[in-house]
Amino acid sequence: MKKSGDKRGEHYVIRGGIPLVGEVEIGGAKNAALAIVAAAIMTDETVTIDNMPDVRDTNVMLEAMQGIGVVIDRVDRHTVKINGSMVKNVNIDTDNIRKIRASYYLMGALLGKYRNAEVPLPGGCDIGSRPIDQHVKGFRALGAEVSIEGGIVKASAKRLQGAHIYMDVVTVGATINIMMAASLAEGRTIIENAAKEPHVVDVANFLNSMGANIKGAGTDVIRISGVEKLHACTYSVIPDQIEAGTFMFAAAVTQGDVLIKNVIPKHLESITAKLIEIGCEVQEFDDAVRVVASKRLRPTQIKTLPYPGYPTDMQPQAGVALALSEGVSTITESIFENRFRYVDELIKMGAAIRVEGNTAIIEGVKGFTGAHISAPDLRAGAALVIAALAAQGVTVIDNIYFIQRGYEDFDTKLRRLGAQIDEAADSKDIRKLQLRVVS
Repeated sequence: MKKSGDKRGEHYVIRGGIPLVGEVEIGGAKNAALAIVAAAIMTDETVTIDNMPDVRDTNVMLEAMQGIGVVIDRVDRHTVKINGSMVKNVNIDTDNIRKIRASYYLMGALLGKYRNAEVPLPGGCDIGSRPIDQHVKGFRALGAEVSIEGGIVKASAKRLQGAHIYMDVVTVGATINIMMAASLAEGRTIIENAAKEPHVVDVANFLNSMGANIKGAGTDVIRISGVEKLHACTYSVIPDQIEAGTFMFAAAVTQGDVLIKNVIPKHLESITAKLIEIGCEVQEFDDAVRVVASKRLRPTQIKTLPYPGYPTDMQPQAGVALALSEGVSTITESIFENRFRYVDELIKMGAAIRVEGNTAIIEGVKGFTGAHISAPDLRAGAALVIAALAAQGVTVIDNIYFIQRGYEDFDTKLRRLGAQIDEAADSKDIRKLQLRVVS
């Protein structure tokens, strides 16, 4: 297994102005995979998961699980066997696990199986407040005592009893966590105002494959009848809608022609709709979409919303496209307040954007120019790569470890589409690559 601390390049050096052309294969959904590997420990039997993305977040999660005695067998790069019968303790506290948001899924899994869990408060990207109050509310409704001490969330219960839980806000993490714990609770649980995202459905399907009884995932009311125990299964993670959407926008921004394979087009509908609005041609196939951009993009308005609305994780990518569109666009961010941290970096490249509260007003410019910029978080980092691909000249992007948290082989996949993008380890490396790409 690749260690999360492996030495990798810290920077991308990109020469832009080249349309992306060709085919790209989308990997498994990071956000689904993180919850699924956590849920896999809820049986003592061996679970096999394939289409597992090989990204930093999933590797950190698997390492942390090994640390409490879970047996992890990496069959190949995208297949893992997990056996949770040898778990030694329920305190999962490492420096690594604190860095990823999805560490909290181990709360629902451990509480469901062992009636006890101790997990650090979640980390991940600094894109705004992401409280865990709805998780705590759900666990307490099921009969658990929950406290937060020294940055550790502690949950324990003599028994878990099904309950009727109404979520105050639509939250993917809490919906999945409560669903996991309730799967092994006594009696019936109803979650109202549940999140409907594709990865909520994927985790429910996975738990059902292990013998859980969950109905209604993908709607706003999920009904769970608790079972005594779960069993082995083999399961394939759904394709990553955000990786797919990122490549769709990369095609749009570079005036390219890209076939994006191994996708579920239904999951991409809100993204597809916006690309068509701004003047792209989008063709849908059974498990692929093709995006062609042959003329300058048009402006539009976007508001981020829970699924099936436009995803917050695709907001920065859209921001890059609209910054190159003809006319004035607006983006309203209704999920995370720090999602516009990429704007300052785009302005260095020539974008004309001003942010007022939770709205960005974007005046399209004819083009970007290369600059030295920094990735502030995972999705903003990917968006800045797209901007660099469209820019004239050479762009250097720092802090690319953010991007590697959630995109497998991002630079390799882009190179196959014709992009000039390389990893650089230090300033000497950067200078060498800058000279090479300019000459």
